[in-house]
Amino acid sequence: MRRDSIFYKLFQQYPFVLFQLLEKPPKNAELYKFDSVAVKEPKFEIDGVFLPPENETNGTVYFSEVQFQKDEQLYERLFAESHLYFYRNRDRFNDWQAVIIYPSRSIEQSDISPHRTLLNGDQVHRIYLDELGDIQELPVWVGLMVLTTLGESQAPAAARDLLARSNQETSSNEMILEMITTIMMYRFENLNLREVQIMLGISLERSRAYQEIKQEGRQEGIQEGRQEGIQEGRKESAFNLVIRQLHKRFGELPEEVSNTISGLSLTDLENLSEALLDFTSLPDVQSWLSQLQD
Repeated sequence: MRRDSIFYKLFQQYPFVLFQLLEKPPKNAELYKFDSVAVKEPKFEIDGVFLPPENETNGTVYFSEVQFQKDEQLYERLFAESHLYFYRNRDRFNDWQAVIIYPSRSIEQSDISPHRTLLNGDQVHRIYLDELGDIQELPVWVGLMVLTTLGESQAPAAARDLLARSNQETSSNEMILEMITTIMMYRFENLNLREVQIMLGISLERSRAYQEIKQEGRQEGIQEGRQEGIQEGRKESAFNLVIRQLHKRFGELPEEVSNTISGLSLTDLENLSEALLDFTSLPDVQSWLSQLQD
């Protein structure tokens, strides 16, 4: 399960989620931007950086690390890179914080003694997802992160509970639906999108579009037409889902790309909705479409 990709996507689209893990989040948490930054001489990139608004002077920069595999030099690398970046950008920031997210303590670096002052201070926050408590009692956005750690026997029920709560507690239920679907696609790699939707109780047959088409079919009394309408409704729903996901990740799509996607079959649209989880740029989309046409 490629959890790094899930967290990267989550933080990229909804940066404020990270701060729900902290006891003292910044007051302007919703204005932060998640980004990758480059440091020159020596040259390296830091993937998980939360930057305050550019018009804010003397802000706090947050470094994040999602660690689901043991790395015995994680803290050496994290602190070296973050300190150098802070040094090079001291005129913009007046403080720094680091958030390291683990599934459990067993994944943490074994020898932490050299970093005891930082780790026991108030600038470094170590989050162990399995110690946050019952997922049903956690805020929905935090529950999404915990969902990535659950086994196949627990994940479906927990995912359905998060979906139900998102409808009641937040105004971002479509965003949460998309993230839960993504997480479950990674967790159950042997299932396609339609099978995951059925598992979550959100299969296309229960959608409003399907019901409208079904009702039209009844009124017309033509079984064949109804089946064609249902198929078109499923295709339209799949197309809209893919386009929405691509817009969120890569911005406005070229007309040529949109037209190509609109001409895909339902099966190809479902395959694309799975494949795009691994895309990092618009050229990845174009390459995938080109291979399909070859």
